[in-house]
Amino acid sequence: MELRQLQQFIAVAETLNFRRAAERLHMAQPPLSVAIRKLEEEVGALLFERQPRGVALTAAGTAALGLAQRCLIDVGALRDAAQAAAGGERGLLRVGFVGSATYALMPRLLPAFRERYPDVELVLRESTNLELLALVESGELDIGLVRYPTGSASALRFEVVERDVFCAVLPAGHALAKKKRLTLAMLAREPFVDYASTRVPGLHAMVMLAFQQAGLSPRVSQEATQVQTVISLVQSGMGLALVPSVSARLAARDVVFRPVDDLPASAAISLAMASRVDGYNAAAQRFRALALMPQPPAPPALRRSRHRPEKTTPRPVPAT
Repeated sequence: MELRQLQQFIAVAETLNFRRAAERLHMAQPPLSVAIRKLEEEVGALLFERQPRGVALTAAGTAALGLAQRCLIDVGALRDAAQAAAGGERGLLRVGFVGSATYALMPRLLPAFRERYPDVELVLRESTNLELLALVESGELDIGLVRYPTGSASALRFEVVERDVFCAVLPAGHALAKKKRLTLAMLAREPFVDYASTRVPGLHAMVMLAFQQAGLSPRVSQEATQVQTVISLVQSGMGLALVPSVSARLAARDVVFRPVDDLPASAAISLAMASRVDGYNAAAQRFRALALMPQPPAPPALRRSRHRPEKTTPRPVPAT
């Protein structure tokens, strides 16, 4: 049974006249009559009762009409769904992200993407850089929002979507919290919370590079994987740390963020989209295009606070 046969049956059933049905279908009446007889033979029942001035639906024809109309509706819906998915307006998009992408990048991207493409199902997964890169390479994720540089070789495509710099985070009651700006030498004299080299090699390498180029070595007292965990350890008095300045936007209690004057240019850090060069997902292309749209530069919070009087209460001072 073909869709063409269903269309012909519906035309006759709705007009109850072979001539008018043939005109609607832009065909001659005799071939239409032959087609209906073949359809009746195929279903094993008479669909129409022939009358002198037209036809009437039999009980079998009445039962078949609703199903035939529904079939054509479903076929149209199938075509629309396939075309929407091919155009990236429907389907499944799997996005992985590191924790620090939740500070500013994802609040910028996700609401805008969901508003533009409400029929795309988003599957989100938080993990570390290394795990996200492996998942994108294996095809289990379409896009990974990762720290960049990654600290490891990869054949993936990387596109920077958020640029950032390190800032220092320290307990609000620490003696250095009274200073408006810090140096790496000041940090090197204090217990330091670092990033685990085996789990987040990129951030670990960038922190170590900053100190090494200044001829210093930090006194590492603790290690952690997530930026928020590093901030929590600083809050608990375990040491000072360097964190992406965007993390100051979600200021934790009892810690302050300060700019570091002598950070080398090579210590710049970013968030990037990682994707397979040979992979194609139309919804992922839509997401990439949105993420790469130029953004107006936002004035860094740390710069805004540079000339403000120091607060005497242990409240965090936002910084970028």
